Amino acid sequence: MKWADFSKLIKLRLTFLVTFSASISFIIAVKANGGDTWGSLYSSTMWLNWVKLVVGGFLVTSAANSFNEVIEVETDKLMKRTMDRPMPAGRMTTGQGLVLGLGMGMLGTYLLGSLNILTGLLSVFSILLYAFVYTPLKRRSGVTAVVVGAIPGALPALIGYVAGQPHGRIDEIALILFSIQFIWQFVHFWAIAWVLDDDYKLAGFRLLPTGKRDKASAVITFIFAIIMVPVSLLPTIYGYGGYYVGGVSLAMSLLFLYQAFNLLRTLEVTAARKLMFGSFYYLPVVQLMFLFDFIGKVK
Repeated sequence: MKWADFSKLIKLRLTFLVTFSASISFIIAVKANGGDTWGSLYSSTMWLNWVKLVVGGFLVTSAANSFNEVIEVETDKLMKRTMDRPMPAGRMTTGQGLVLGLGMGMLGTYLLGSLNILTGLLSVFSILLYAFVYTPLKRRSGVTAVVVGAIPGALPALIGYVAGQPHGRIDEIALILFSIQFIWQFVHFWAIAWVLDDDYKLAGFRLLPTGKRDKASAVITFIFAIIMVPVSLLPTIYGYGGYYVGGVSLAMSLLFLYQAFNLLRTLEVTAARKLMFGSFYYLPVVQLMFLFDFIGKVK
């Protein structure tokens, strides 16, 4: 199998973004919890377990994406964006895709479960929810699918944080990281859905809030961009970050909001595309600010 086909099967860019999110949250957990973790940032044990998280997270995400493409092989044949994926193009059978997905899923879950049991369980839950609940829902109810899909979409931040502790637990910081990524999913997803609406409709998907590019869909997207502003400030509000991280998060959120407002004002695909690219930058920048600033404020 060619690397190009494998990268399309696992949705390589999406998988890298997911793995990045989890890897940052892992280091945040180490810094936040001091001695109750795998060791300091200078510990070889800590970095060995970080590698386990990165490899395990990459494999689990790849498995979920493989299952998604196995299930959607017929609809992928209908869309220009997806018809060249290996299964709809006939370069790979669904059986091969399923076997690869199972292999990556089992190995990834083993690696994550070796860190702590909760990390392993969350990874299995993420695969099941994304591949076998969210994927079928996309054809039935666009809004419900987005709500459900936002959960596995935000779980990498939670999984990474839980993995950063030998006795993995979910605390206030973990919930803040999850909340930011959860709300971000809505604006991110609807911006993509707006740009690709014509292609999605070829396969019977209506993923915008109202099912079409209209004022109501833009209003709902804008509302979630508004919600993103206070949510992005949760680390500072709860005392985990200083003014620096608060300022950067606020600036990024206001830029995000401005892009969503432009979509509301124009209803144009070009505005949605700018919002989509803005969402790609938003999450890594904000997460890196958390890593470099607010966890250092934890007492």
